[in-house]
Amino acid sequence: MVTIIKDEELKRIPGSVKPDSKKRVVLPAFLVREDIIYHIYCNSAGQIVLDPQVTIPASEAWLFKNPAAIAAVRRGLADAAKGKVSKINLKTL
Repeated sequence: MVTIIKDEELKRIPGSVKPDSKKRVVLPAFLVREDIIYHIYCNSAGQIVLDPQVTIPASEAWLFKNPAAIAAVRRGLADAAKGKVSKINLKTL
C-alpha cells in the first residue's frame, strides 16, 4: 500500500463532475496549475486521489541525489529565511 494522503482534512469541492463522451473529467480551474502533473490513485471503493507532482530538469536531478549538496542548499535557504545573509563584492572573487 502506498501512503499518499499528507493531510487528512479533505474538503468537498462544490458542484459535481461527470466524465464526458471521451471519459474525461474537467477539474475546476482554481485546482489546476500549469506546472503540475498528477499521479492517479484509486482504491477498492472507486475513490480517486490526484497527487500533485512537479518535474525537474534531468540536469538538476543530481542535487536531489546528493545528500550533502541538498543539505547545504536547505541550510542556505533556512539562513536566508532568518535574514542571515551578507553582501559580497563579485568583483573581488
